[in-house]
Order: sequence, then structure tokens, then C-alpha cells
Amino acid sequence: MSIKGFLYHQYWRMATARLKRRLLKQSSPSKLERADWARSLALPTEFYLDCFRFFHQHLPLELQEHRAYFDQERRGFGEDAMHVMWFLLFQELKPASFLEIGVYRGQVVSLGGLLARLLGLSCSVQGISPFSPAGDAVSKYRQDLDYLEDTRAHFRHFSLPQPELLKAFSTDPKAVALIKSRSWDLIYIDGNHDYEVVCKDWAVCSASVKPGGVIVLDDAGLTSAYRPPLFATGGHPGPSRLAEEIDRNQFREIIQVGHNRAFQRIG
Repeated sequence: MSIKGFLYHQYWRMATARLKRRLLKQSSPSKLERADWARSLALPTEFYLDCFRFFHQHLPLELQEHRAYFDQERRGFGEDAMHVMWFLLFQELKPASFLEIGVYRGQVVSLGGLLARLLGLSCSVQGISPFSPAGDAVSKYRQDLDYLEDTRAHFRHFSLPQPELLKAFSTDPKAVALIKSRSWDLIYIDGNHDYEVVCKDWAVCSASVKPGGVIVLDDAGLTSAYRPPLFATGGHPGPSRLAEEIDRNQFREIIQVGHNRAFQRIG
């Protein structure tokens, strides 16, 4: 890193810390009910900040510690507020099946297992991922990890049952077959961010989620009214473009937390 880059990074860290301290001087609502979700679509930045405060002020400690663990040593990406979104979705939907496409090192798929345990749910947790450093137009990953074993180790760390993990690209025939093998309650599309691939993921997942089931689209906030604070991001062009093309006669958007947008199948 250059001296200029180092100085900018230090400035960004200090500015981010100051902003977070200032935000946390305000209180979040003690509960975020289903009725509040409409506000996430009308005022997504305001709702995101409420979720950030809720994470630090009201989210169960076990979930805070899970996020801290993955934040350490950059074991995972994401943002604090996203843990609140998953907490709200699991609490509301009580899914019996959860699929993540694009596992990386297992933060969200293990969070699904943890939420199932915390809420007393019987939930099948599965993941599809290449478990390799394969990236896309906007992402590059470490070359020195056994991603599959790394993910399993994180499940052991939290004493969670091992999930069903398929080592494959989401467009591989065996991955498509797995997605089509059942009707899912909850799917998270967080794989390749290139528009063409995200469209293929959406096509197969939208046909495989049950009526009333939900698909969460990651990195899809650029085409929404959301304006991220300094410590957050708005997403990437591919998923954001797709989010605007989703047929609202088949799926209605129910909640947005930052660049994560959730769509529920109608009928």
C-alpha cells in the first residue's frame, strides 16, 4: 500500500468510528415489527440506520458475537445491519428450508443455522458455492484458503450441525438440479455478481421458491433510494439492475436493509 493509500485508510477508519459513535448516541426502536418493513422501502437509509442501532442495542448477544467473529480477520463481508435483517426474516417466516448461493466462508449460512437454533426452528440449511477463489468482474478472493473446510470449521466453532454443501458453480447442472429439487422457504442469492449470471440464478430460484417464500438479493441497492453511510456500500451494478427487472406481479419487495433486498413470491 502506498503512503497516500495508508493515510486515506487511516482517515477512513477514524471517520467511520466517529460516525458510528454519533449514530449510537441515538436509540433504535426496541422492536422492528413486520409493519415497520414498509418503511424500509419508502425510507431505506433511515431504516438501515435503525437496523444498525438495533444490532448494537437490542439484537441477541449470540448474534452480535457471531457477526464479530466473522468481522475479525475478515472472515466474512457484510455489515452489522444485515444480521438484523436475517433475524427479522427468520423470526417472521420461520423457514423450514434455507439455501445460500455463494457461501464464501460461511457467515450467512452459519447465521441461518444459528438463528434456527436460537428461534427453535427445524430448518434444513444448505449452500452452493465453488469453494474456491473464483471471482467475477467486481470481486477477488484469497488464494490461500480451503474454502470448504474453512466453512465447516466455522460451523464447528459455533457448535452447529454441519450443513449440506454442494461444491459447484450455481450454473452447473448439478447445482441447478439441487435448486429445482424442492420448494424452498428462503433463498439468498449472493454468488457471482455479473448480470448474466445473477439473471440465471434468479430464473431458477424464482421458479423453485414456494408461494409466500422469499428470495434475498445481495448487493442490489444501487437502483433504489438507499444512500449508504460511510461504513456501508450500495451494492454492484449486476444485482441492482436485476432488482429493477423483477416482475412485481410475481414477486413483491417486502424489506430492504442496505444493499440487501428481499422479494416474496405472490400466490
